[in-house]
Amino acid sequence: MSSHVSRSSQTLRTRTFVDGVWHEGSPALIGPKSHAMWLGSTVFDGARWFDGMAPDLALHCARVNRSAEALGLAATMPAEEIERLTREGLTGFSGETAVYIRPMYWAEGGGYMGVPADPETTRFCLCLYETPMIEPAGFSVTVSPFRRPTPETMPTLAKAGCLYPNNGRAIMEAKERGFENALVLDMLGNVAETGTSNIFFVRDGVVFTPVPNGCFLNGITRQRVIALLREAGREVVEKSLTVAEFMAADEIFSTGNHSKVVPVNRIEGRELQPGPVYREAREAYMAFARNAG
Repeated sequence: MSSHVSRSSQTLRTRTFVDGVWHEGSPALIGPKSHAMWLGSTVFDGARWFDGMAPDLALHCARVNRSAEALGLAATMPAEEIERLTREGLTGFSGETAVYIRPMYWAEGGGYMGVPADPETTRFCLCLYETPMIEPAGFSVTVSPFRRPTPETMPTLAKAGCLYPNNGRAIMEAKERGFENALVLDMLGNVAETGTSNIFFVRDGVVFTPVPNGCFLNGITRQRVIALLREAGREVVEKSLTVAEFMAADEIFSTGNHSKVVPVNRIEGRELQPGPVYREAREAYMAFARNAG
């Protein structure tokens, strides 16, 4: 067997800040009596550092605090301090591989009968780890049989860990049918998002994307791309959208923190090509990121 180990198969670097100290790797933090392990009281956010850039980092740091409060936790770390710690921690990375920036809060203890999180037991950590951005070659989607919850049924205004098993089963079910991702609908049957990102389509040069209705996260990258396209003179319409409208689209693309702007190359049995509006959106976002630093 060859002794050579490729970069992709090596353990990529992780740095974690918790309780005032930076640790190499992923330290053990949650035990079996922790409220977070028992009842899932976790929130997080995700930003990216790539090519020396961390676009909209301040917005991600602010959002994790809003998520904590929406889940009944205490936002114990000011957003500005989270940003400062992030930039401090990034100095320990080479920059050869993109870094995922993940601030997190969770509860250790519970309130009445242990069910609600006790905000007084909130803990914070910041995890930075290398993970490459996917190539913008595109991905396939099918329509998931699973739906996004409403604000009355789940804490949809928070980027809460408890929401993601539903996205996970949508992706797993799609993969069983030969797709990489899925369109997830809201309870009324309108398209909400994919299992991992916000979603857009283009028809006759006009960009359409589901209007935020409280059932899915109004992503920071989503908002940035909409603003950039509108600044460039492109019409962007936010409204309730059906699967049929996506099926008739000229092009489809997604936005999200992990890989920013990525095309959809197949929806159900229909093949698609990355289109000019997708390229415009991706180029505009990358130009913004370079200028923002």
